[in-house]
Amino acid sequence: MKPCLITDAREFGKVGVVMGGRAAEREISLLSGKAVLAALQHNAIDAVGIDIGASVVAALQQESIDRVFNIVHGRGGEDGVLQGVLEGLQVPYTGSGVMASALSMDKLRTKMCWRGAGLLTPAWFRLAGEEAIDLCIKRLPFPMIIKPALEGSSLGMSRAGNCQELVVAWELARQYQCDVYAEAWVVGEEYTVAVLHGEALPVIRLETPHVFYDYDAKYSSDTTRYHCPCGLPTDREQRLQQLALSACEVLGVSGWARVDVFIDVSGNAQLIEVNTVPGMTDHSLVPMAAQAAGLDFKELTWRILETSL
Repeated sequence: MKPCLITDAREFGKVGVVMGGRAAEREISLLSGKAVLAALQHNAIDAVGIDIGASVVAALQQESIDRVFNIVHGRGGEDGVLQGVLEGLQVPYTGSGVMASALSMDKLRTKMCWRGAGLLTPAWFRLAGEEAIDLCIKRLPFPMIIKPALEGSSLGMSRAGNCQELVVAWELARQYQCDVYAEAWVVGEEYTVAVLHGEALPVIRLETPHVFYDYDAKYSSDTTRYHCPCGLPTDREQRLQQLALSACEVLGVSGWARVDVFIDVSGNAQLIEVNTVPGMTDHSLVPMAAQAAGLDFKELTWRILETSL
């Protein structure tokens, strides 16, 4: 990793660790935020936690802060909304800007951008309504995975192995009040690549006995296994890291992020999604990758805060 940009904690000024929000990932955001806040304070940074709750502007105006460490997962914090507010208030913040945040939060538009740039991502079909289900079956083979386009943490996602399961999966996903799409089921191994300051961290291979890496596997299960080193030959790991950097570049992602990828049985790397405000809990992947790169949690939070410069 490159040397730190800042060596004196006082140069950051007063930092607001913005967490919570109103999205479905609120509780995970609060856990991430508390961990980040404790790490920053341990580094002698003047940091205060801010649960933005229902009103972003009101919450921010209660504190006189110099910059924001954004750890609000999901809608309202990861989709360009909070970034736009902070731009208007002229408050520096961590991570990607308005456009990249909005694009990356929308998994459907993310896939369109990647396809346009010639990057491989699983085939998909937008389920505009129940009447689209028959056409979807003609376009994609079973099994498939159904996703709400604007949710993270695998919320609202489910596998469909037949027409009846597809209808049930669509009904679940549309409750999240956003575009719903079906994606071709990829048989292979799942990897994730953390990106920090334009550099890719060591790749992690995920292994779960669940049908897929769902919410429980991410945050609760003790059966999920994380392999770092990931087991790929050095040259293949480097290609996967470069792919993650290219995936971020297409979307304009900056600062820090996490890119999820499958390598299918034919050896093709297929991009799944980008998280521009990844989790920072004790089950989270970016801290694991950072640890493998020689960065402990306290140094990681310092490096992420530097992305607000």
